[in-house]
Amino acid sequence: MFDRLDQIEARFQELNQALSAPELANDSANYQKTAKAQGELAPVVEKYREYKQLQHGITDSRAMIAQETDPDMLAYAQEELQSLEQQLTTVEEEIKVLLLPKDPNDEKNSVLEIRAGTGGDEATLFAAEVFRMYMRYAESRHWKVEVLSSSESSVGGLKEIIAIIEGKRVYSQLKYESGVHRVQRVPDTETQGRVHTSAITVAVLPEAEDVDIRIEAKDIRIDTFCSSGPGGQSVNTTYSAVRITHLPTMTVVSCQDEKSQIKNREKGMRVLRPRLYELEQSKQQEALAKERRSQVGSGDRSEKIRTYNFPQNRVSDHRIGLTVHQLDQVMEGKLQPFVDALITHFQSEKLKADTVNA
Repeated sequence: MFDRLDQIEARFQELNQALSAPELANDSANYQKTAKAQGELAPVVEKYREYKQLQHGITDSRAMIAQETDPDMLAYAQEELQSLEQQLTTVEEEIKVLLLPKDPNDEKNSVLEIRAGTGGDEATLFAAEVFRMYMRYAESRHWKVEVLSSSESSVGGLKEIIAIIEGKRVYSQLKYESGVHRVQRVPDTETQGRVHTSAITVAVLPEAEDVDIRIEAKDIRIDTFCSSGPGGQSVNTTYSAVRITHLPTMTVVSCQDEKSQIKNREKGMRVLRPRLYELEQSKQQEALAKERRSQVGSGDRSEKIRTYNFPQNRVSDHRIGLTVHQLDQVMEGKLQPFVDALITHFQSEKLKADTVNA
């Protein structure tokens, strides 16, 4: 590990020198590329330099202990040594995390798909509340949310909604939200006060660009139809709604939110690309190593990952055993404790796997 860290530090210094070279200042494209590469190495180098400083401090403290005769100074040096050794262990673990292979999708925007599951109208109402929860969270992170398509229920809930979330490192923060979210509460329609259980599914996909997934024109069929639902005079009069079918995989997406057929087609393609990208990624993972598919258990979204218990004001994430009794705050978008805990957990799992395979 330390040979690799020395190489990273040397490369970081090379990039620093390159950034200060006059010829690079006039080459905008190369300057940005070099600056990006330097920025990616900076956290590792800073942590490695902190590690080396702690090592020097430990060496000095041990030398002081070996020579010190004053009891008070000896006790101080021993306490200092213990503190430095604890810090060194912490920094070493942080370095190991920084050296883990980066998920190439972490920097991407995300497509968020929420669908009502078991529970009828109550499930659609909860789907709408969970979407609002993610909207609040996105606002707190200064991300932009654009609805690509939605389908309302008769009680004002959501049967399905698909949105794209754009911003800094969106996928890295939301990728562990995929799975079944279960709600336990007394529905408004329940006359006897009994707690009902309903469920919705959440899928978070990295937005796929043209370079990630190539879609040939011959592989897609586009059908147009009249849009339905609220929308004014254009509803049921113009063929603005679009259904796109990817023939090789028979993946189908529909979009009718816009009055323009062209805009609906553009939005539909933004939904289709990440779905095809996920299919391709799943095939590769299946072929390479089934045991590596550990993001949400087996990778099957039918697994229950989180329960929202309204009577007890409790939210529990079953993958990491984290429970908080602040459901009201979570539903207002205060998701960061879960996001941070999940990232830490899955990083720890990767470290264990790397140790076993080393």
